[in-house]
Amino acid sequence: MNLAAFITAQRAEHGIPYAVSCRALGVSQAWYYKWRHGDVSLRRARRKAVDAAVAYEFARRNGRDGSPPITRRLRDAGWRISKNTVADSMRRQGLVARPRKKRRGLTRADRRARKPPDLLKRDFAPPPAPNQRWVSDLTEVPTDEGVLYLASILDLHSRRVVGYALGEHHDADLAAAAVQVAIAIRGGDVAGVVLHTDQGGEFSGGDLARVCTKAGIVASMGRTGSALDNAVAEAFHSTLEFELRSRTRFATKAEARRAVLEWLEEYNTVRFHSTNGMLSPVDYEHGRRRPDAKSYDQLRRRRRRRHADRKNPDLPVENNNSSNDKSEAEAASPPETLIEPLRDGHRRRAQGTGPSLRPQGPPTAVAMAAPVDPVAAAPGSAGALDPGASTGPAGNPNGRPGPADAHARRKPDQDP
Repeated sequence: MNLAAFITAQRAEHGIPYAVSCRALGVSQAWYYKWRHGDVSLRRARRKAVDAAVAYEFARRNGRDGSPPITRRLRDAGWRISKNTVADSMRRQGLVARPRKKRRGLTRADRRARKPPDLLKRDFAPPPAPNQRWVSDLTEVPTDEGVLYLASILDLHSRRVVGYALGEHHDADLAAAAVQVAIAIRGGDVAGVVLHTDQGGEFSGGDLARVCTKAGIVASMGRTGSALDNAVAEAFHSTLEFELRSRTRFATKAEARRAVLEWLEEYNTVRFHSTNGMLSPVDYEHGRRRPDAKSYDQLRRRRRRRHADRKNPDLPVENNNSSNDKSEAEAASPPETLIEPLRDGHRRRAQGTGPSLRPQGPPTAVAMAAPVDPVAAAPGSAGALDPGASTGPAGNPNGRPGPADAHARRKPDQDP
């Protein structure tokens, strides 16, 4: 029996008034009556609508996305919502995207081979154009028939997987095959590209060196045993581990090949990437940009600031506008730029099937129409469940004036 039910039972059995029980137990009478009569406030109605929308977006990609991609998809659907609100909703519902796992490396250095210098020196900032800097690494895909190995090559400009190869042997032939695929996909003219890898023996073998020399690719290698020297490729394989390998057990190698190729296609055309301003690599290479996207330098400074705050929690918090993401994002309008998919497969994935999310503000290009609407199914009034319903000044569900009201109260001769 919970506390509110206990208060009700005391009134029914012993005639103790609700106010006396609440005062004796140290709880609010308003809280008890809210439990007794049901919370029909606009805040609670919007919270239920947000929870339903977040749960739908989380299940839409099988629990692979955290709060930033889900926030972007909801904003594309017209919601005015911040990343912190989405994170709170996921925490309430117990939705966890990525648990931490212990890493096991596969790098085996060839001590006899000559190692090229490190030309990147941990500078993974996106180049201004494609085909300037590539990174590569190998990982394993376990199956019941044995282990498959995946060699992948990413372009740092868009984080697109431009080359990949699957094989049964962890050797230089597999790495050379991935490079040849990347050369073919990029049209054959890749002279001057810097290919950065670790010091594994498969990357210092003669076959890969001959392929790179013939194509005019410049080799670059980090230190042995240092994952940070090849952090982008390591992070990509960590994403593959989380989104595919840890969720699926492959019975055959053929099944694993199909699943990996489908995932790579989705990674390039559908999956949002934070470095690209929450766009897929293909969209980013086609010149798509979001007006509110943060640059690579801004994201790196924010990560460093958060890391410093975790190490020194007693330091005063800087008065930075970027730290107030929740209030600014809640009052911001949906993106003005219409982000439409480039191909039919991308459009089908973006639209999908499922509940429609009624937008708050002008409609955008991403529409998710379906017969069931969890937002409309939540209890409460229809106006409270509509994220576009105006429940206060400037549609603020809390009833508090927002930036739009301040602008409306400004005198005509007052500067904006």
